[in-house]
Amino acid sequence: MSAGTATGTGYGLHADVSSASEHESAAVGQHETAQENVQSANPLSRKLNKILDIRLENDKDILEALKVLSAFFSQNTLRSRRNLRGDIERRSLAISEDFAEAFEKVKGGLDSIHSDVESMRSSCQEMTGRLKAAREQTSDLISKTTDLHKESQQLDMRANVTDAFLEKFQLTTNEVMALRGPRNGQLLQEFFAALERVKQIHNDCKILLRTNQQTAGLEIMESMALHEETAYERLYRWIQGECRGLTGDTVEISALHCEAVAALQDRTVLFRYTLDEFGTARRSAMVRGFIEALTRGGPGGTPRPIELHCHEPLRYVGDMFAWLHQTTASEKEHIQGFLRLATSQSRNSDIEDVLGHITEGVCRPLKVRVEQVIVADPGPVLLYRLTNLLKFYTHTISQFLGKEAMLLSCLEEQQELCQKVFFNALTVLASKLVDKVELPPADLGPTPTLTQNLALLREILMSHDSSVVPLDARHSDFVKILGCVLDPLLQMCSLSASRLNPCDMAAYMINCLYAMQSCLALYEFTDQRLEMIAAQISAHQDTLVNEQASYVLSTVSLIQVYSIAQQHKPSEGPLSLVHGMDTTALRSAMVRFDTYLSSPDSSILSQCHLINSPVLREEITKRGTELVCGAYQLLFDSITNPANGYQEPKSIVIRTPDQVRALLL
Repeated sequence: MSAGTATGTGYGLHADVSSASEHESAAVGQHETAQENVQSANPLSRKLNKILDIRLENDKDILEALKVLSAFFSQNTLRSRRNLRGDIERRSLAISEDFAEAFEKVKGGLDSIHSDVESMRSSCQEMTGRLKAAREQTSDLISKTTDLHKESQQLDMRANVTDAFLEKFQLTTNEVMALRGPRNGQLLQEFFAALERVKQIHNDCKILLRTNQQTAGLEIMESMALHEETAYERLYRWIQGECRGLTGDTVEISALHCEAVAALQDRTVLFRYTLDEFGTARRSAMVRGFIEALTRGGPGGTPRPIELHCHEPLRYVGDMFAWLHQTTASEKEHIQGFLRLATSQSRNSDIEDVLGHITEGVCRPLKVRVEQVIVADPGPVLLYRLTNLLKFYTHTISQFLGKEAMLLSCLEEQQELCQKVFFNALTVLASKLVDKVELPPADLGPTPTLTQNLALLREILMSHDSSVVPLDARHSDFVKILGCVLDPLLQMCSLSASRLNPCDMAAYMINCLYAMQSCLALYEFTDQRLEMIAAQISAHQDTLVNEQASYVLSTVSLIQVYSIAQQHKPSEGPLSLVHGMDTTALRSAMVRFDTYLSSPDSSILSQCHLINSPVLREEITKRGTELVCGAYQLLFDSITNPANGYQEPKSIVIRTPDQVRALLL
């Protein structure tokens, strides 16, 4: 291709050069001719001008030819221009020879390839013939091989199905070994996974029973049931032994214990037996701990043994109940940890039952010691404090135990016993008050017996006020206590004052009631009793007020005059005509009344001075004075009334009622 192109280009170049030479010669001739006849029009001239007007830079072929020509046309001489055609032809011939030589090599290569292809074609034809012959000979073998291959695939599929069936419905060797466990009887974590696997297989067999594989399903279910029962039996034996070892002061509940208890929930009987074993072990530990706390104390003697404080009943009983409360709370935490993986709906009930069984062991030793303290009759105050203490711990411990727990019943029984002994002590005390009545002292103040019993009541009320039992229970106890103490005291005071005159009785009863009122005023739930005492005090105050007014009027000789004026009716005629109401008698009485006005404090009853309460004493005096002023008002109105016939009434009653009231009040 290169040679041909070069050759063509060479011939074109040669032609162009020859043509250019000819044109050049013609141009010279034409130039000469043009000189001769410039004005003439010559076609050759026009052609030459056309050639001269050609722009070579726009003709790519001419440019390419000139580039090739410049490679070997080095000198532009006349000789070179004359030999240009020959040079171009020789160059074209050399290029053609080179091309022919190169193509000869290509032809040789193609001939070799052709021979190889022919050889391969003959070999393929030979092989094709052989294959046809072999196919004809092995067609039966191929069909048999195909059948065997299909059968092999079916067998592989059956094997896979069988493996999947065995994997789903049979235990592995490791799982069987995990269920059986090691020879030392220790339970491993893999046991629970194997047991769960047995349950899963047993449930999956229900699907087989719905298909045509009922026989296989029944056999597998029977096998799994046997494995399951064996596993549960082994699990129960293991947890039973573990529970029997939980008798120390500190209990360590492991994860295996919790998983074992959770797994036994599917066997209700075994689950209950396990809880009973745990409760029995912890019960013995709690009883032993209680006895050690009573007699030996804590580790290293701290805290000290509780029995050392048996001479202090309140502390003794309080320490026992404090230990019981703390231990009950700890045991509940142990049970909750033991059952933390259990999902039974009755989990709370199970915890309460086990805790009740555990705490039942301390009922007898606790009951004996508390009863010893109660029966020893430590006194009403201490008995009441013990009652409140029992109520508090009964309420507190009941939050851990069920309503049917034996310990709770024991605590309630001790509480009732203590409360009964307390009220019996108050009743005995009340009967002694009524049986042996003391005479009022000379100062008409409270008797020593009343003072002592009020001090006792005050201590009881202080204990009651600091009690931590619920308000409803405290209110009920308060009513009973006041009924047992105050009513006998009031009866004692009434019997003691029965032989006194009215003034002494009123003063004495006011002092006694005031002492009771002062005792009750500081405590809650006493409003009703305080109102009752205030009403009684008011009644006795009225007595003293009337006696005080009568005493003053008697002192100034106005009692009879006042009585006549009070009872006089206008229809009976003038008051001045009534015996004892004449002007002389009235003037004499008014003189003495003026003496009273100058020093009213000298006419106060001695019983009023014996009133312990300054407020009550002042109130009695004031009310008595108001009655005296009222009596003077009545006399003044009667004397100044013209209908009563008094001459110069202003000379009889010099002062007006307002003036008298101002002097006295």
